[in-house]
Amino acid sequence: MRRSVSLKGLATWQNVLIAVLAFAGGVLLLLAHGYVRWSVHGWSAPVRLRALPLAVMCVGMLFRRSAPMTGLAISSAGNVLEIVLGPSLGGAVIYTDALYAATLYGPRRAERWLLGTTAGASLAVVAGVGALLGSLGPGVVMGAVAGTTWLTPVLTAMIVREHRDRAEAERERAGQVARLAEMDRLAAVAAERARMARELHDVVANHLSAVALHSTALLRVPDLDPDGLRQAMEVIRENSVQGLAEMRRMIGLLREDGADSPAAPRLDELDRLVAHVARSDLSARLEVVGEPYAPPAAVELAAYRIVQESLTNALKHGGSGLAEVRLTYGTGRVGVEVVSPLGGESELPGAGAGLVGMRERAVLLGGAFDAGASGGSWVVRADLPLDGGEAR
Repeated sequence: MRRSVSLKGLATWQNVLIAVLAFAGGVLLLLAHGYVRWSVHGWSAPVRLRALPLAVMCVGMLFRRSAPMTGLAISSAGNVLEIVLGPSLGGAVIYTDALYAATLYGPRRAERWLLGTTAGASLAVVAGVGALLGSLGPGVVMGAVAGTTWLTPVLTAMIVREHRDRAEAERERAGQVARLAEMDRLAAVAAERARMARELHDVVANHLSAVALHSTALLRVPDLDPDGLRQAMEVIRENSVQGLAEMRRMIGLLREDGADSPAAPRLDELDRLVAHVARSDLSARLEVVGEPYAPPAAVELAAYRIVQESLTNALKHGGSGLAEVRLTYGTGRVGVEVVSPLGGESELPGAGAGLVGMRERAVLLGGAFDAGASGGSWVVRADLPLDGGEAR
């Protein structure tokens, strides 16, 4: 706030300085006889009287920035008085600045009014002087002088104002482009964070959930037979190894080069994933419908993760029975369906991030996702179009 006040004061003192210098220069031109002398019955205005309209026009210069139309009105009154007494070179220059300032700093609607008025006044000088002297030549000369004094500053100010407005519009456009770029960057960062959250959830939560379930079973059954103990330890080891491998793959993706990162899981590995869904009262079975083919990588990863998360939820929250996984290779689509028995309250905490992640994977590919209870079972269905994977 203090800065704006100081700038306004600086502009006021600049105007005062300009007005004082203009008045001094105008008086010097008057002393050098730089004016037209009208003689009426042998009388012409003295220099002291000619300084009066000059002073009036200089007063108008004080308002050239703060109130340009007011300054033009004051300068116009002084200009009329000077024309009556006899125009001077200094007064013409001062009035030129008043017209320029009013056109440049005044309201936009004043531009055309000033243009029309100055053009009309210049033509009127041509007609009036020509009629008065009975010759068109002097009228054209005087009209050219009037046009230079009145019309030229208005046209110049209009051109300058147009360039300023265009530059301001370009600055606004550049600011909008910068804001849009920042919004795009933030959206890209948010999308990347969401993708990383989904991958980390699938990589860490699923394998750690399996490890937690089987280690809990080992702790609860102290006299477990050697075969059961070996089977539980194999499941724990398998999930630990797979979790580490996929964590290395995630770290490789986060690196710039991505070198030495393990390959992403594939659909032909689902039988291995289903085979390791082992709980004393829950088993899983895989059914493949249609002729298997290699879908786009994004579709393949999404289908694998949806099956993986569904089976993990079945282990954590499902009841006893059979979890059925159906993978359908269709024309232009890959379908996933996982049906698992409903269970009671789980000891492992869940925040619902798995369902959110599965839905996001399907939606990002332009597919459909649905999950919910149906007749004593929990059903997860996903329909993933192949063209969505190709677009990604």
